[in-house]
Order: sequence, then C-alpha cells, then structure tokens
Amino acid sequence: MLLQLGMKGNLKKTLVIVFVAILCLSMFSIYGSKVNAQQSAVDWWPMFHHDLTHTGYSTSTGPLTNKTLTLWTFAAYYSVSSSPAVLDGVVYVGSDNGNMYAVNAATGEDLWSYNTNGQAVASSPAVANGVVYVSAEDDNLYALNAATGTKIWSYKIGDSWFSSPVVANGLVYVTCTDGNVYALNAAKGTKAWNCTIGSYADSSPAVANGFVYAISGEGHLYALNAAKGTNIWNYTTGNYGSSSPTVANGLVYVNSEDGNIYSLNASTGTKTWSYPTGSPSSSTITSTPAVANGVVYFGSYEDNFYALNATTGAYLWSNSIDRSSSPAVADGVVYGGSIDGYMYALNASTGAFIWSFAVPGKNSAVVSSPAIANGVVYIGASSDTDFDGKVYAFGAIEVPQPSPPISSTSPTVPEFSPMLAILTLIVAVSIFFAVMLSWSQDRARTRYEAPAPSLTSCAGTPLPKAFRGCPGV
Repeated sequence: MLLQLGMKGNLKKTLVIVFVAILCLSMFSIYGSKVNAQQSAVDWWPMFHHDLTHTGYSTSTGPLTNKTLTLWTFAAYYSVSSSPAVLDGVVYVGSDNGNMYAVNAATGEDLWSYNTNGQAVASSPAVANGVVYVSAEDDNLYALNAATGTKIWSYKIGDSWFSSPVVANGLVYVTCTDGNVYALNAAKGTKAWNCTIGSYADSSPAVANGFVYAISGEGHLYALNAAKGTNIWNYTTGNYGSSSPTVANGLVYVNSEDGNIYSLNASTGTKTWSYPTGSPSSSTITSTPAVANGVVYFGSYEDNFYALNATTGAYLWSNSIDRSSSPAVADGVVYGGSIDGYMYALNASTGAFIWSFAVPGKNSAVVSSPAIANGVVYIGASSDTDFDGKVYAFGAIEVPQPSPPISSTSPTVPEFSPMLAILTLIVAVSIFFAVMLSWSQDRARTRYEAPAPSLTSCAGTPLPKAFRGCPGV
C-alpha cells in the first residue's frame, strides 16, 4: 500500500513537472512567434534587386523628403560599387578595398568584415539560411557565416567574378567572366553543373519556375534548366549584354548595349516587344530593369530614365538622369543613383522628382543600386575627394528590430510558430486537469474506503457475509 501511494505521489510530481515544462515551452513559443511576426512584417532585401527574379520591387516604404534625410553613413575606405543586401536588421555590402562588411541597419555600426585577399568586392551579396554568398575579384565565390563573417567555404576558378549570386533550391547560381554559368552546392561549395553561354559574362542570373536566365557578353540570353544546366532556349540581342535579366508575369526583360530593352516570353524565348532608347552609340543600357505594378523602369547612357508599359512596351514617361544605376521601386517611388553623384527619388507614376541627394566630394558617383527595407534606402557611393567611399542610409526605421546577431555564441530565441504555441497550451491544460482529477480521486479513496481486514481476523473469526474468501487461503 505504501509503495503504491509512493508511486502515485511520484507520478503526480512527474506530471506536475511535465505540466510546468510544457507551459514554459508554450510561453517561449508565443514570445518567439511575436519576434518572428515582427521580423516577417518587414520586406527585407536579401540579394541584388530584391529577389530571385530581380524585380527590384519592395512592399516597404521609403523616405519621401530630403529633410532630415540621412539616417547614418558608413565609411568603407574605398569606392562602393556593390549593391547592399539587407536582412534581419543587418546590411551586407562589399567595397573595392577588398572587404565584405556587415553593418547594423539601424545605427550603421560595423558588426564584422571579411577581407577577400585585398581584391575588390563589386558583387552584391546574397543572404540565405544564415550564410552570405558573395563573389570577389580574387577569382573566388565565398560563403560566409552571416552572424560572424567566418568563412564556410570558397570556390575558385581561373577568372574574376563580378556577378551577384542567387540562392535557390540548395544551389548558388552565378555567372563568371570565363563565359560560364555555375551552380554550386550551397552547403558545401561543390560544383553541381556549369554551362558555357559565351566567351564572357558578368551579369547576374535570375531564377524562376525551374529556369535560370543569364545573358552573355555577346548578348545571348539563355534559359537553362535550373537542376541540370541544360539549354532550354536562347535569344540573341543586338549587342553586348551586361544588364541582368528580370522576370515578371511570365516575361523576361533584359537591356542591351544596342540601345534596346527586350521583352521575351519566359517559357519559349519568343520576343513580345522591344523598345529603342536612341542610337546604339549613345544609348547603351547596362541598368537592370525594375518591374512593379505593370511598369518597367530603367536608365540608359543617353541620360534618360524611362518608364514603359510592362505588357506592351508603350512609352509612359522619361526624366533626364545621367546614367542611372539599376533602380528600385517601393510605395509609388522609384529610387536610384547616377554617375554624376546623385541619389534620387522619382514619382513612379509621373517621373517627377520628389527629392535628390548630392554625394559630397569631387567627381562623385553612385553606381551601386539601392536596397529598400523597413522604411530605409541603403546605397553605396564614392568620390575622388572622399576617396574611401561610403554607404548611405536614408529614411527612418519603421519596425523596431531585435539587435542583429554578431556572434555564433549569442543566445537565440527558438523559432516556434503560433500553431505550436496553441498546441502546447492545449496539452499543458489537459495534463493539468488530469493531475487534478487524479488528486481528487485519491483524496476520495483515502476518506471513504474502509480498512482492509487483517489476516488474523479473517482466519480466526467468522467473516461478514460480504466476504467470500481470504487472500492466500
């Protein structure tokens, strides 16, 4: 009897401990869900031109005024040609001084840097699954820990990398100046496949619907099977291709140095329309087009910035801007940089100037493309006077973010879903009621159960009629 009571007591204690543990887990679940919900509310910019298809469009908002505009500046100690990537409160950007930087998105504080053997990092990084992928002019593609900057792996070939990588389906896709498109295992850095598309290539591939789209230096746009690298179709433009392709609504848009922008069927490669911006000698286009709300935006070398109907190619408006970098669109505003050293914001519907910012210094230039996230526009710039170059942040943080991780030993909040929180609460409440029911039943037995007859009374005296035998007799 005592053994049974002890077991029951231990069981109850165990159930209580389990209940408390599950309740704590549910509270962490709810807290983690709130943090994740806060982070997911931000449309981050984790790679060149925002996404795998290079639309250059964000659902975030950006600054609408040039008053109290600059949030912070970060000195990169050389020109910044790289376009920033922004994820989870951290800005990742390369510099021509051979460093890859991670910077606090709210304050501009330097979190870490990684040196690529002193060779320029003109590529824009891509950030996925806690890893920063970036190519450098030391002929390497690097995978770095996003929290610490430590190298995970690098892949080296005999030529330079200018292309910005994209990461999809466990593979890293990038073009190289040796004329190949490479697909590497994102975790190990081993080559999955490569495909030769020309003698030279430096644009960045786009990935959509199982296809990889890339253009060669000779102006051949290829659609490759994303898993195998086999050629599905290709289309030849009229001249050199350095603009990266953009995919939206079943169409591929690409600019060419023949002065035209082309729209092709993404599945077949059939041309749907093209638009000439002027004579090929004066209207070279290297800007990667942005596509948002049925409009294509891009700049050309003949000092004009254009907006065209994305379906028909019809002209909508243009504005005089000197050799625009690849534009970005958010909340009805088009943001970009120019070779004459300006950062600008245009009305996306009319092309009218909203505000502009002149980079200080002599012969300043903005060839970096803007990244927009959480109410802020981030962009790199350089000048002869300000030789070290800078990264600028314009606007104000909209959604406060937890401090970005800067160490692999930093504590992290478990990423639990709201559904898990609900389920754990249900289990915890069920266990609680089971414990209470067991406790109440035990008390009832203790209070009302008659004592069992002893062996002596059973064997030596007549038994009551209720008893029909003795234990063990």
